Amino acid sequence: MSVNILTREDLVQFQDELLTQIKGLLNQSPVQTKKWLKTDEVKEVLKVSASTLQTLRINGTLTYSKLGGIIYYDYEHIETVLKKNLRLATKH
Repeated sequence: MSVNILTREDLVQFQDELLTQIKGLLNQSPVQTKKWLKTDEVKEVLKVSASTLQTLRINGTLTYSKLGGIIYYDYEHIETVLKKNLRLATKH
């Protein structure tokens, strides 16, 4: 049985590589092509419940348009909000 020992330097290198890959993914053009999303689509993108999405509307975090009883969200605005609230993990 073979045992691999990881050093602190190995973990730091892994962390740097992982962060580089994540940054690369964030800089790629989005897969989403629709300009306006309906409520169910936004809930899926953000992985939130209907009540959380309502709270985001009420507190002004997400802007929206309402037409004929249907609420539409601007996908670019959602991306902007996500990027603005991006946080990096801190080291302990």
